[in-house]
Parts: sequence; C-alpha cells; structure tokens
Amino acid sequence: MGAMSAKGEGAFAALKIPVFRVLWLGTTLSFLSFFMSTIVQSVVAFEIAGNNSAVGMIVFGQGLAMLLMGPIGGAFADRWPRRRVVVVGQLLASVIFLGTAILIAKGVLTIFWLASSAFSTGVAIAFVGPARQGMTVDVVPASLRGNAMAINTVGNTTSRVLGPVLAGVLLAWEVSEAVGAYLAMTCFYIAAAASMRWVPPSIVQPGARSRPVLADVAEGLRYVWANKRLRLLVLFFTMVIFMGFPHVTILPGLAENVFGRGAAAVSELFFVSALGALLASLAVTRFGDSPNADFVYIAMAVLFGVSLLGLAWAPGFRSAQVAMFGVGAGSGAFQSLNAAVIARETEIAYIGRVMSLVMLAFGGFGLMALPYGYLADGLGERNTVMLMGFSVLGLAVIFGTLLLRERASPAAPHS
Repeated sequence: MGAMSAKGEGAFAALKIPVFRVLWLGTTLSFLSFFMSTIVQSVVAFEIAGNNSAVGMIVFGQGLAMLLMGPIGGAFADRWPRRRVVVVGQLLASVIFLGTAILIAKGVLTIFWLASSAFSTGVAIAFVGPARQGMTVDVVPASLRGNAMAINTVGNTTSRVLGPVLAGVLLAWEVSEAVGAYLAMTCFYIAAAASMRWVPPSIVQPGARSRPVLADVAEGLRYVWANKRLRLLVLFFTMVIFMGFPHVTILPGLAENVFGRGAAAVSELFFVSALGALLASLAVTRFGDSPNADFVYIAMAVLFGVSLLGLAWAPGFRSAQVAMFGVGAGSGAFQSLNAAVIARETEIAYIGRVMSLVMLAFGGFGLMALPYGYLADGLGERNTVMLMGFSVLGLAVIFGTLLLRERASPAAPHS
C-alpha cells in the first residue's frame, strides 16, 4: 500500500516513497515535541522542587504509563486502524500540554499535576509509538524495512538536536518561558496528527479483533520468546535503556550542583548529545539492511557506556560536553540500529506487539529515573552516572557475546 515495489538504493532509499515521506515528517514532529518535553518538564520540575527526586518523579509517571499500557498499545496497533490510533493519541497529548501551559500561566502548576500529566502522556505514547512503527511497515516493501526504520530514527535524533535548542530558547525568552514551550509542543502534536490526512488507512489483518486483547498480548510475548535472536535483541535493548538512558534525569542536577550552571547549560548538554546522536544515526542508516549491523550495533552500546564514564569523570563543563557528544552518538546509533534489526526479524502480523515490547524499555527507563534520582541526591550525580556507565558496558559485553555466538550458530536464522 503506497510502497515501491522495487528495492531503492542509497542510505535514504525509503524516502523515495511519497507516503513514507509524509509519515516520516509527522513522526519527526512527534519526536520534536517529545524531546522538548524531556527538557521542559525536567527544568520546570527542578525549579518547583529544587531536587533530582522531583525530576525523577515526573519521568517515573510517564514511564509507569508506558510500562503498563505498552503491550496493550501494541496489541491495538495490530488489531485497529493504525492511523486512527495515532490521531487520537497525539490529540490527547496536545490537550495535556495545552492544559499544562494554562496552569503555568495562572501560577498554579504543581509537581502532582506534572506527574499526572506525564502519566497521561505516557499512555498516549504507548499507543502511538507501535502504531507509527507499524504504519512504516505498511508503506514500505520488505527489502527497505530496515532502511525505513533507521531513517525514522534519524528523525528521532534530528528532533533530539532541535528539541533542546528550541526548548532552551523558549525557556530563556522572557516573552515565552515555559508557557511558550508547552504551547509549541502542543502545536507540533496537532500538526503531526493533521499529517495523517495524507497517509492512507492501514489494512487490519483479517480476524485481528476476534480474540481478546490480552490474548493478543500473550501471543506476542510467546512469539518473541520463541525466536532466540529476537529475544536477545529485545532484552539487550531493554536493559541498556533501563540502565543508561536515565542519565537525562540527572543532567539538571549535574549542571547546577557539579558545574554551577543553570537551565541554559542543561539545554547545551542535551544539544551536544543530540548532535552526536544525529551524526551517528546518519552514519549507520546504511547498515540497517547490512549483514554487519550486529557488529555496529554492539559497538555503539560500548561507546554509550564508555561515554557515560567520561561524563562521570569530566573535570569541567567543556569536557562534560565532549562526553555528552559521545553519549548521544552511542545511544542514538544503538537505538537506530535496534529498530532496524528487530524489524527485519519480525513478521508483519506481529510488528505492533513486538515494537510495543521495545517501547517498554522506555517505560522502564522512566521507572528507573526515580531510584536514580534518589541515588543522585544521596551519592552525588557523578557517582550515579558512573554506575550507569559500568552497567551499560557490562550489558554490551554479555549480550554482544551472546548475539555474535547466535549469529555464528549454523541453526541461526539469516538476517
């Protein structure tokens, strides 16, 4: 449906498909709003409460929703029209952001509201994320599936560059501040929902709604568990996200308590991380459908862990920026290739459910943000980031060895 029949060529071959270009643009706008919210919510929470635990609580609320609702969102992506799921979810997120902007303008915003709104936004993301990934599979041929998933992650990382910059500018601008930032995020979600007008309806698999939703969830879990390579990929990605990605919740405290900087410095750290992620993701798009994807995938996890250690040991703010560039490059390329290698291993009928399990990683990251916030308040930001770095490195060694061993096995499926 709307896909090219012949395999394209080049690192951006999937973008030759017109409907995929529209879908990619809407996905990128969604990512832009999401990454803006990562900074804006963290800064607003830190300004209200003055501690890392409050920031962790906000991220915890969003992560809890994604963890609880992720499998159900994936099942809905395989049994309901995906375009409808995307539109409803993104309009819900836009209403939440608009309400937050109004509360800030009135001076009555509380940590409880921020946590509650983060939970509600997490519910929306749990449904929208798998549906958008499933729509990508709908509109591109199987020969370009890995390439399209990698290009989606380029949109993700482009937003990681632009989001911090735009958030920082709006937060620092006296005319705008947090109210303007939330209004901008509202507009991006509305625009992303509106772009669905130019995307054809997805085809729901026959009989997809004939069974209970929880039965579909259970079947998706069995499918992943029965495929050893897919199981390893999902577990590897999930645990790296759990242990390493909560570093973003420590950045406001790291900037202020360690380097004596304010909100603008947080945006700078996010920016250089996102720039690294963008450049690395662009570099690895050509590996999306390559037999060398596994090696690059594992190497990027190692880079992520090493760079977190560099951030923990950074003697000054400039060296911290250098380390954050490596953090972004490793994590961005790792995430980009993860989507590609998992999509290549997954049958179309299960794509929504499998991608929802991948998104559970981000729910877990949200849950880990709260204990990491308490650790940062108790042990200090440097020691907490160092713990993250060693954890990611250990996971890269363990799962990298298992994946390469599975790849070398004669019984291993060709990827």
